[in-house]
Amino acid sequence: MKVGVKTVLFLAIFFLGLSARGQKVVVKTNVLYDALYTINAGVEIGLAPRWTFDLSANYNAWTLSHDRRWKHWLLQPEARYWFCDRFAGHFVGAHLLGGKCNVGGLKNHFKFLGTDFSNLSRRRYQGWFLGAGVAYGYAWILGKHWNVEAELGFGWIYTRYDVYPCANCGKKLQEDKAHNYVGPTKAAINLVYTF
Repeated sequence: MKVGVKTVLFLAIFFLGLSARGQKVVVKTNVLYDALYTINAGVEIGLAPRWTFDLSANYNAWTLSHDRRWKHWLLQPEARYWFCDRFAGHFVGAHLLGGKCNVGGLKNHFKFLGTDFSNLSRRRYQGWFLGAGVAYGYAWILGKHWNVEAELGFGWIYTRYDVYPCANCGKKLQEDKAHNYVGPTKAAINLVYTF
C-alpha cells in the first residue's frame, strides 16, 4: 500500500504545480469518504472550455473495533464533460478505477445485483480490483473559490482475491478467486476549492 500513497502524493504535487489561473485547477475532498474514515483528495484540471480531467485518490489503513476492516487504496481518474461552464452545473463523466483491498468483519445482510455483501460479515477478502464506469453530477457555486459537488457513478469492477475465515486469521480458505461486480462505482459529495 505504500507504493500507492507515494504515487498519489506525487500526482497531487505535480497537478498542484500546474498553472492555476482562470479556474483551471480545483482541489477537493469527498465528505462521504471522510465519514467512512477514508483519507481522500482529488485534483481536477480544465482541459477545454467544457472538458476537465479529475483524479481522486483514497486511502484507508485502519482496523476498526471488533476486528472490522475496510483497508484499501484506490485511484480513480475521470474525464468530464460540463454542459455549461466547467466546474459549475451539470456534468457527465467516464471513469476508471483500480486499487487493493483487505476487507472483512463488516456485519450486514446486504445483497445487490448478484453480489452478496453479507459474506463480509464472516470472511476477510484480500486482493486487487479494477473497473470502469459512467457518472452524472452537479456542482453548486458557493462563492468565489468554493463549490459543492455531488456525483453518482455506475459501472463494472473485476476483482481477484484470497479468502480468509475471519478478519484477523491468517489461514487461507480460498486462493485467487475472481468476481465481476456491476453496480455503483462512485458516490461523492465533494467540498471543492477552485483556484
